[in-house]
Parts: sequence; structure tokens; C-alpha cells
Amino acid sequence: MASELPLEFHPEALAELERAKAWYEAQRFSLGESFFQEITTAITRIRETPVTWPEYKGGTRRFLVHRFPFAIIYSLRSSAILVVAVMHLKRRPGYWMSRLG
Repeated sequence: MASELPLEFHPEALAELERAKAWYEAQRFSLGESFFQEITTAITRIRETPVTWPEYKGGTRRFLVHRFPFAIIYSLRSSAILVVAVMHLKRRPGYWMSRLG
């Protein structure tokens, strides 16, 4: 059953997504679009079953993106699903924790 909760991006998570898409596009034509499509697919799956994905740090959940070394870190709120980070898996873990407050 699909979640009725809207999905929102923390502004810094949205900036991470945009930077990563631009970086991939600079590496190879259309790779940025492929990255964005994988993120879109991940977001759809999160919205469909938000409690399916494993619990992570600080009461969040983590969805590993296919084909790219990224995870979507999100928090279930009473009024929305909040994406707090579009995290590269090689970046220091937990850098986004201050966004939960």
C-alpha cells in the first residue's frame, strides 16, 4: 500500500542531488540523467513502502541507490517523508545528522 505522506527534501539534500547530477553529467553525456532516474525510482519505492527500508542513524532510514554509490537518507515524520541527505557512500557517515533538528 502506498504511503499517503508527501515527500519533502531538506534544502541541503536537494543541493546534494543537483550537484551529483551535474557531476555525473560532466563525466559523460546522459549519465546525469541516468543518475536522476535512479533517484526517482528510489523515491518512488520509498513512497510506496517507507517502513520497508532499514533503520539507520538518528531514527532515519536508508535506501541504497542502484547503479550509483549513493544512499537516500530519510525520516518519517507525522506529516511527511523528509529526505535529509542524498549521500555518497564514501563520504563521512553522519555528516547530515544536524539536519534532523
